[in-house]
Amino acid sequence: MGDFSFKDTPWDDLHEECGVFAMYDFDGGDVASSIYYGLFALQHRGQESCGIAVSDTNGPKRNYALHKDMGLVNEVFDQDILEGMHGDIGVGHTRYSTAGSSCRENAQPLVLSYVKGILGMAHNGNLINAEELRDELSMTGAIFQTTIDSETIAYLIARERLNSASVEEAVAKACDKLKGAYSLVVMSPRKLIAARDPQGFRPLCIGKRDNVYVIASETCALDTVGATYVRDVEPGEIVTISPDFGIKSDKSRCIPKEDHARCIFEYIYFARTDSSFDGKSVYEARIKAGRFLAQDSPVEADLVVGVPESGNAAAQGYSLESGIPYGTAFIKNSYVGRTFIKPKQASRESSVQVKLNALKEVVKGKRIIMIDDSIVRGTTSDRIVKMLRDAGATEVHVRISSPPFLWPCYFGTDVPCREQLIAYNHTVEEICEIIGADSLAYLGFDRLSQMVDGLEICHGCFDGKYPIAPPTTDIRGDYEK
Repeated sequence: MGDFSFKDTPWDDLHEECGVFAMYDFDGGDVASSIYYGLFALQHRGQESCGIAVSDTNGPKRNYALHKDMGLVNEVFDQDILEGMHGDIGVGHTRYSTAGSSCRENAQPLVLSYVKGILGMAHNGNLINAEELRDELSMTGAIFQTTIDSETIAYLIARERLNSASVEEAVAKACDKLKGAYSLVVMSPRKLIAARDPQGFRPLCIGKRDNVYVIASETCALDTVGATYVRDVEPGEIVTISPDFGIKSDKSRCIPKEDHARCIFEYIYFARTDSSFDGKSVYEARIKAGRFLAQDSPVEADLVVGVPESGNAAAQGYSLESGIPYGTAFIKNSYVGRTFIKPKQASRESSVQVKLNALKEVVKGKRIIMIDDSIVRGTTSDRIVKMLRDAGATEVHVRISSPPFLWPCYFGTDVPCREQLIAYNHTVEEICEIIGADSLAYLGFDRLSQMVDGLEICHGCFDGKYPIAPPTTDIRGDYEK
């Protein structure tokens, strides 16, 4: 996605850049409504803008319908809009962006009309050589309408298509030029294509429902539209779906498994708990993280609670391992998305309570173990700890189901510059005091691989050892140091 900005936000949350969903009905049925439901299942991956593009493979050469806008999926689309979008092939996208890049022009999918017809594309990830590619394309006459990596990829594919025998060959040639994280879905006049970077940073899977093929960022989206999981798109693989060949695979860009580098935060936080990613259950990974925390950092307490949503499964794991009862201490307001109007600085201390509220009846008079997925700047953790104390908790012990953040991310997660990371500037004991906890412990670094049964992962944000060389200058845009 690119175009990062790290301005002050009401909540100290991490964000993944987006989710993609695509569908091709070989029987010719309209797919827009199903794509809508697929995006709805991926809403957690992006809550600022979304869009759907569809085309009729039996219609005129450049026919397509596109609708995208700022807002949640159910805000951008209604029944009239969806019923007016006719086409048996389509791509959808839901996006999270940060201040400075929140505009309709940067919403996806992108649709290009060029000499070979139309090209619709949605992208999840972040390139580290986007600026270099953009400059190269600009010198050959490309005029950019957005500030996102995805437009660079789309232009590359369109340019390569002019000298390629097929659209999948053009996608392959474009991918040869990309460095970084990308999970792509591409709609051409007669084919649906999926591509995943060789490291496999971001998830991408294939599903099938009758004579309909589906590609999605997460398996939970397949479940939502009644599709059966077929398999994941492998790291480095390009998959072409068409009535002539069904699923056609190009694995010529695949690299040895030991060089794969899936984002560990998909398992810790980003992915929905009911999804799986490259054969590993997100729920089971989070249960294991909680069990490891109980083994490595035990403490006497009366109740284990999770900070919704990603902290809940880890809290259950801690409870299972420790024998301390698991409870629900927080009620989450499900209607607060990224479109929430941010309060002015003077009232910002109330913003967390708009999103969460503590159940006094559950925590009053109890020693609480609170499980959360991460601490970035620390500005939310102290408020949640205070919320528990105000509700009557006698002790609050914080356990984090990831190691401390010490390095930024360049591959699609908005881990900010080191100076903004509380763990870079403070010891665990100092952080504990800052957030007002009675004790604090993080998941051990060596536990990350065990969480996912040895699956190859990226852990650069924890140890600074990136799977591919990071850029020499910070590409992530306008962030505050």
